[in-house]
Amino acid sequence: MDTLLSMRVFRRVAEAGSFVAAADQLQLSSAMASRHVAHLERYLGARLLHRSTRHLSLTDGGNDYLERCKNLLDELDEAESQVGQLALTPRGQLRVSAPVSFGTRHLGAVVGTYAARYPDVRLNLQLSDQMVELAESGFDMALRIGVQPTPNLIARRLCAVRVMLVCSPGYARRYGLPRTPEDLQKHRAIGYAYSEVGDAWTLCGPDGPRNYPIRPVLYSNNGDLALAAAAADVGISSEPTFLVGEGLRNGSLISVLPDYPQEELSLYVVYLNRRYLSAKLRTFIDLLAEHFSTPYWDAGV
Repeated sequence: MDTLLSMRVFRRVAEAGSFVAAADQLQLSSAMASRHVAHLERYLGARLLHRSTRHLSLTDGGNDYLERCKNLLDELDEAESQVGQLALTPRGQLRVSAPVSFGTRHLGAVVGTYAARYPDVRLNLQLSDQMVELAESGFDMALRIGVQPTPNLIARRLCAVRVMLVCSPGYARRYGLPRTPEDLQKHRAIGYAYSEVGDAWTLCGPDGPRNYPIRPVLYSNNGDLALAAAAADVGISSEPTFLVGEGLRNGSLISVLPDYPQEELSLYVVYLNRRYLSAKLRTFIDLLAEHFSTPYWDAGV
């Protein structure tokens, strides 16, 4: 039998002074209530109640055990209530991991809105371009940018992320522009340190996607640094439009090989478990989905 339930039944019997009354309150049969108390007595190896046909009374051991049961059960009920409130009301610390450049440029407004709506939540936002393990690192969720969501995690797609080849007007004047993807080997490139395809860029042409070799003169693990280098005439860079959209609109960057687009990526929210989603996590994910439903950085690009 469930010992915890037996403790609750014993407490109700002792307080009501009757198996019948306690059984009615707990929606049990009086026989079942009696079996729960008998189970506790066998479990403890001690009698808890003196029984007669008209009267119930606590033994000395039963009286002491009742007080301990009350304290334990009251603390358990309070803990359950607090946890239940956490599931309903956003509060506590929310730990979020996000890519550096995206987080720096685009999460400030979201954080401001969330903090105003849910003042009892303490946001702990950590920026890193390396993929963190949520469970091991203690993060509640992460923002990821890629072709496919991370396996073994729950993922919610927020929006598309376009990627483009760009360079500065100064680079174009000095070195010219590639006319075909094969020409990229003759040009200076800015490589990404975490690239899954090495020294190559995947471009989509009439025959579908294909990897084209590049000749990096600089490697970077950060999009903002790569963008700054491209703007300083260092070379051609492959960048998401959430980084280069403004530069393309104001003319400080120009598109390279626009007829050969790169594979489209997606912005995802990933987290560990779909069940028992806390209110703080659920509301933050919903706000992200609301804010990024349309990739506003693509306007005019």
